[in-house]
Amino acid sequence: MRVAEFFAGIGLVRLGLEAEGARVVWANDIDPMKRTMYVDNFGSDHFILDDVANVRGDDIPDIDLATASFPCTDLSLAGNRAGLEGRESGTLWQFTRILAEMKERRPPLIMLENVPGLITSRGGSDLAGLIARLNDLGYACHVFVADASWFVPQSRQRVFVIGTQHPQNALEAVDFESWQAQALYPRKLRNFFERHPRLNLFFQALPLPTAPTIDRIEKIVERIPEDDERWWDDQRLQRFVETLAPIHLKRFNELRDGDTLAWRTAYRRTRNGKSTWEIREDAIAGCLRASRGGSSKQALVEGGYGKARVRWLTPREYARLQGVDDSYRIDSVSTNQALFGFGDAVCVPVIRWIMRHALRPLMVSEVALNA
Repeated sequence: MRVAEFFAGIGLVRLGLEAEGARVVWANDIDPMKRTMYVDNFGSDHFILDDVANVRGDDIPDIDLATASFPCTDLSLAGNRAGLEGRESGTLWQFTRILAEMKERRPPLIMLENVPGLITSRGGSDLAGLIARLNDLGYACHVFVADASWFVPQSRQRVFVIGTQHPQNALEAVDFESWQAQALYPRKLRNFFERHPRLNLFFQALPLPTAPTIDRIEKIVERIPEDDERWWDDQRLQRFVETLAPIHLKRFNELRDGDTLAWRTAYRRTRNGKSTWEIREDAIAGCLRASRGGSSKQALVEGGYGKARVRWLTPREYARLQGVDDSYRIDSVSTNQALFGFGDAVCVPVIRWIMRHALRPLMVSEVALNA
C-alpha cells in the first residue's frame, strides 16, 4: 500500500502503517522542528517542508492511501473552538482541495485523524460539512473513536474518518448496544449519525481487545538516579504538595507511604483562579498535549517506603506513551521540542490496529474489485 502522509509531524502515522506493511512515498509538514525528527528517523528523500497550501494535486505520486492528521488547535476544548473555519484546523480544506485536483488519480482510501472535539465542533456542522465534502469527492466514510489506553498507559481518545471509494464489501450491521460499539461510537457520535441520515456513511466490524493487556505506567518510566538534577528540589516539591486539594493530597500520601515503589502522573489545573496540581488515581498518564506552555506538561510522582519525588515526564517517556520504541531518535532536538512533537502526534499501536482491521480489508476489497 503506497501512502502519502499529509501533516506528517514526526512520522508516527508512518511508524504504525509501515509496521503493518505499507510504504510512505510522500510526506509533508510545515514545521522545521518536526521535519528534523522525521528526517532523523526516516530520511529526507520524500519529505516536503512547505505550507500545504502550496501543494498541488500534480505533486502527489500515485498512491493507495492519503492520511491527514490535521491541526487540532481550533477543535480542541483547550483551544479557541473556531472549528474548521479556524486558521489552523481549517488547513484541512487544503487537503480536500488537493484530492479534488488529483481527479481520477485520487487514492481509493483516505484516513483523517483529530480530537473528539471535531464531533461537536460548531454544533456538529464541521464534521457534517467535512463528510459531505468527502462524499462529493467519491468517498463513503466510516467515523469512529479510538483510545490509546486500549494499547498503552495513556488516556487519549481520537476521532478517525476512513474514506473509501468502494465500501460495498465493508458494510456491517452495528449493534449499538454492545460494549464494543459504545467504545467506538460514543453517545455524541451516535447522536451525530442520527441527525445526519443523508450522509454517505458505512460501518466496519473493528474488533476491540477483549482483554486489554496494556502496560501500567511503571513500564514506561525511565529509572533516573535520586541525585539527578531533573528531580525537583525540596522547596519545589513542597510548593507542589501545598497546591494539592484534599483528595490529591491523600493520593500523594498513599503513594509515599506504600510498601512498594509506584508512580502516578500529575498535571496542573486552574481551579477558582488558582494554579493547582492534580494526581491521577489510576496508573496511566493523562492525554499528552502539544502546547508549548509549561501547564501542558505532565509530571511524574514517584513514591514508596516513606519517600516521594516529583519531576517532569521525559521525552523518552512521552515516546513510550505513544507506543514508540527506544530506537526512535530524539537527540537532534531540545527536550521541549521533543515533548511538543510527541504531544502533537498519534499513538502508534492505534494506527497499527486501524491498518490491520480497517484499511487492509478495504484495500483487499479494492484489489478484488479491480481484478
